Amino acid sequence: MTDVAANAEMQAALLSRALPYMQRYENKTVVVKYGGHAMGDHELGKAFARDIALLKQSGVNPIVVHGGGPQIGAMLTKMGIESKFEGGLRVTDQKTVEIVEMVLAGSINKE
Repeated sequence: MTDVAANAEMQAALLSRALPYMQRYENKTVVVKYGGHAMGDHELGKAFARDIALLKQSGVNPIVVHGGGPQIGAMLTKMGIESKFEGGLRVTDQKTVEIVEMVLAGSINKE
């Protein structure tokens, strides 16, 4: 089998696996989180943008919400505040909420 034929076969297999999902989510709104770790990596950011464009081109209506965990953690460390987690979720007191708002509104939202 030639490289061209193998590539065409692979693309056909991929599309046949994707088709049920494309049909299921066509004209649906989905929420996609763009995590803070991915936001800090230029290549991941480009891949994420391509994926969102593909969703849109496939008839899905993506809504992107951002993370900011690493950026929040860095600011808390700068301010001498220890991050607390329970079950993988950040536990936030009022002071931490204010810092989270500052990081998200002050820098993350502008990206």
